[in-house]
Amino acid sequence: MYGLTEFLKSNSRSIPQMIATKLKGRDKTWSEFEDRVSKLASALRDMGIRDGERAAILALNSDRYLEYYYAVWWAGGAVVPLNVRWSIGENAYSLNDSETKVLFIDEMFAPMINGIKSEVDGLETIIYMDDNGVPEDVLVYESLISSHQSCTDVERSGKDLAGLYYTGGTTGFPKGVMLSQEALWYNNMAMSTEFSFQENDTYLHAAPMFHLADGSFSGAATANGVCHAFIPAFEPMAATNALEEYKVTHTVLVPTMWDMIINHPDFKRESFQTVRSALYGASPMPEGLLCQIMEHLPDVALVQGYGQTELAPAISVLKADYHNEKGLADGLLASAGRAATGVEIRICDEDGNDLSNGEVGEIVARSPGSMTGYWGMPDATKATLQDGWVKTGDGGYRNNEGFIFIVDRIKDMIVTGGENVFSSEVENVISTHSDVAAVAVIGIPSEQWGEEVHAIIIPSEGKEPSLNDIAAHLEGRIANYKRPRSLSLRHEPFPLSGAGKVLKRDLRAPYWEGHSRNVS
Repeated sequence: MYGLTEFLKSNSRSIPQMIATKLKGRDKTWSEFEDRVSKLASALRDMGIRDGERAAILALNSDRYLEYYYAVWWAGGAVVPLNVRWSIGENAYSLNDSETKVLFIDEMFAPMINGIKSEVDGLETIIYMDDNGVPEDVLVYESLISSHQSCTDVERSGKDLAGLYYTGGTTGFPKGVMLSQEALWYNNMAMSTEFSFQENDTYLHAAPMFHLADGSFSGAATANGVCHAFIPAFEPMAATNALEEYKVTHTVLVPTMWDMIINHPDFKRESFQTVRSALYGASPMPEGLLCQIMEHLPDVALVQGYGQTELAPAISVLKADYHNEKGLADGLLASAGRAATGVEIRICDEDGNDLSNGEVGEIVARSPGSMTGYWGMPDATKATLQDGWVKTGDGGYRNNEGFIFIVDRIKDMIVTGGENVFSSEVENVISTHSDVAAVAVIGIPSEQWGEEVHAIIIPSEGKEPSLNDIAAHLEGRIANYKRPRSLSLRHEPFPLSGAGKVLKRDLRAPYWEGHSRNVS
């Protein structure tokens, strides 16, 4: 069957009175969770959400965010989780592109409602997820649940569309990655094999719930009947306080979050007293920081996950067994681990031929989690997806023991603080400044973010644009995390390949000298 709602129904029948979600005293059992999901799904079906129709969400983490996922699937629709750091324009693009009919939105993003409505043509209904400060012309989340009867799960499964997960695009626009019910179902199972879940375990949603870094663990948690706890957004003390308050056993923290926690002046290892396992990934983990975590929290089993949205997202895993002194001495902490359960990984040259162990090429992967394609982009799909194999755009090699080492990026993507930034998107915006003749955007090392966005600008003749000028030009045009943290001027042409493309590897090289890893 391979349907996502089957996990919810199983929990409701087998552990109906166990707690499914916790948020500041708003606890719900698995039986209550299913009842609420079924009633919300009934409301969505009245709005026309069925047969893969899209319902989007723009909200901070909450128990209602998790209910949204399962209600959309129960109704027969497909989810569209929007990046909470995007501008109105970026959100509007994805809503228009996905032809979304229904948008869930919370109090934090209510000020965007009028802007989104003015830019999105097909949006029919906005559902407000909070209880206070209700805007005009919206439906209220709790009222929908209380006013509807339960409905039967349509049981979408297999290759049925489960969601569009928007990721950066090399054309300067986000691409909607089409993931099936089967793809996300498989990832739930693959991640379940990496963790020893027990009765009464609790998973904390500390990473943003629109992101598949959280989604992969969240799905595994539901599949194993684990309780979900939430913080609206990451803040180091809020996260560590929640670990204690909810007696958390598992969580996902990207390296930037780890750095903020471990180096916070009020850090207490006692906050992690109940935590047995933590997954990290989505951006580079500096070896020094990893050693700090291992020293301060020796009883927390650390697991690294390497993945991509296009693989829903699991590609490889560095298990907890290697997060120790031997793993450090053997150089394995610098690896991305071995292929995750059910994943095939190849290292290929430019012609798609397999390379020998130790040779650097493009990482290409295939699994039941492979995307079905990019929404409405057949050419981009054909370039990335071939016979189920996803070309990741990351360069790396495999050693004789099967460990994958990522050494460079083939695509011009920057991973900063766990967020993907495509250089061409930033370049497109900077290039509209009248003082800019040419621009190349690259990722350079950052202790805080793993990588940070850096812009190299060739000024127009007779001009010397300042960083402040560029920053002002970008404001409102692009999300803050995509804006360059630094900028430099160049007064000679960019190095070019034989095909006339800018050789960004040459531009990056001076910044990465002395670093063992040129990519997340």
